[in-house]
Amino acid sequence: MRLTHFFLKLIIAIIFIQSLFFKFSGNPQAIHIFSTLNMEPFGRIILGCVELICAFLLFIPRFSLLATIGSLALMLGAVFFHITTDLGIIVNWNGESDYGKLFSMAVIVIILCVMLIYSNLKTYYINIKQNNSDSTTQEDIQV
Repeated sequence: MRLTHFFLKLIIAIIFIQSLFFKFSGNPQAIHIFSTLNMEPFGRIILGCVELICAFLLFIPRFSLLATIGSLALMLGAVFFHITTDLGIIVNWNGESDYGKLFSMAVIVIILCVMLIYSNLKTYYINIKQNNSDSTTQEDIQV
């Protein structure tokens, strides 16, 4: 299970980190996206920093669930803006197109985050159930 979680987190981190180059270097596509959202340049840089933080925190056990929830929120926001603004699912800028790659990567991250959150919650509830049954057994023995 841990190995599966590691690879799911690694895929999320790779998607975030590869997109940082475009955000931080001022790539025309990134500038177009954030200009369309009236968030250029601060939104591009701030969201890039948040993605970088989430990518690293995914691998720190204490903050992993928080980073997963943060990653989910970021990508839900990305999908929301792709659907509800002029960006569209396929981003077109200066005669070029991403052919829906950004939207697809956001959806992939959402799916992976939901899988991680579900798995973490399932493990958490199983542990609570085991701890409750163990404490009940110990109390019964002591009486």
